[in-house]
Amino acid sequence: MKKQGSIFDLDKKKKKIIELEETMADANFWKNKDNSQEVSKKLKNIKNTVSGWEEMRGECRDLSELVEITEDNDKESINHLEEEIKGLEGKLEKLEFKRLLGGKHDANNAIISIHAGAGGTESCDWAAMLLRMYSRWAENKGYSLQTVDLLPGEEAGVKSATLIVKGDYAYGYLKAEKGVHRLVRISPFDSNSRRHTSFASIDVIPEVSEDIEIEINPKDLKIDTYRSSGAGGQHVNVTDSAVRITHLPTNIVTQCQNERSQHQNKATAMKVLKAKLYEAEKEKREKEFTQHYGGKDEIAWGSQIRSYVLHPYNMVKDHRTNKETGNTSAVLDGGIDLFIEAYLKRAKR
Repeated sequence: MKKQGSIFDLDKKKKKIIELEETMADANFWKNKDNSQEVSKKLKNIKNTVSGWEEMRGECRDLSELVEITEDNDKESINHLEEEIKGLEGKLEKLEFKRLLGGKHDANNAIISIHAGAGGTESCDWAAMLLRMYSRWAENKGYSLQTVDLLPGEEAGVKSATLIVKGDYAYGYLKAEKGVHRLVRISPFDSNSRRHTSFASIDVIPEVSEDIEIEINPKDLKIDTYRSSGAGGQHVNVTDSAVRITHLPTNIVTQCQNERSQHQNKATAMKVLKAKLYEAEKEKREKEFTQHYGGKDEIAWGSQIRSYVLHPYNMVKDHRTNKETGNTSAVLDGGIDLFIEAYLKRAKR
C-alpha cells in the first residue's frame, strides 16, 4: 500500500510539472515578479522528487529481472540480490521521508534564532553549544550559513544569535527544532562542581521571497544604529554600521551587525523583519499554532521540547516523540536527524 500511494503521488507530480512548465512558457511569465521565483523553485523541487522516484522504479525493475533469471542454488547471486534489496529499502525510506516536507515553505531557507534563557552564564554557554550543534548539522547537510547577529555573553557563550541557513528544505527540517532545549550537566563554571540545569530557546521561521507582499509603513519602524562588535572585517568597531529595526505595532525587533556596511546590515535586518512579520500574520490566522509569537512558553522548567543530560548519565530525549539516544557527543556534534525525522513523522500522522 505504501508503494502504491507513492506511485499515485508521482503521477500527480508529473502532471504538476507539465502545468508549471506551461505556465513558465508564457511570454509574460517573467514579468510577473510576484510569483516567478516561487514557481521556478517549486518546479525544481518537484523535478528533483520525480527523478528520485523514477530512479528507484528503474532499479526495482532491474532487480526484478535479475530475480527472475537467478537460479535457486546460486547462493552468491542471491546474497548479492539481498544486499541490493536492502540498499533499495534504505533509498525508499529516504524518499518516503521527503514526502513529509510538503508544507508551503518547507523548501525555503530557514532563519534560526537562539536565545539563552534562565541560568545566566550557564545558559549563555548552552546557547553557544546549540549554535555549534546547528552549525555542524548545516555543514553536514551541505548547507551554507549567514550570521545575521550574534550577541556574546558577559562571561562566556552567547546571549543570542540569528542565522540564515541556506539550502533546499532547510526550513522543512529545522522547523522541528523550535522550542525550549534543556541541558543538565556538571557546571564548568562552578568551582564546587555542582550539577546545573540550563535553558535556551530556538525559534525557526522560513525566509520568504523578496516578492512576498508584506506592507510595512516606514512610520512604523524605529531604526537605530550602533557600533558593531562581531565579525565583518576592518570596518567593524570603526563606524556605527550595525542596525537594529523595531516594528512598533508588533514590537518585533531584528538586528544585523555582521555585514560590511550599514546599508547591507539594514537590508539584511529588513529581510529578517519581513519574514517575521509574514510568519506572525500567518500564525495569527492559524490559531492552532498558539506556541508562536502570541503564546511562547517561558524559557525555563516544564516548557522544554528536548532534554540533554550529561550527568549523572548520558541521554538526549525529545519529549514530543519520546525519541532518545545515549550518544550525546554525536548529537551535540550535529547528529540531530533522528529527532527531526521522528518529529516530522509524528506531525504527519
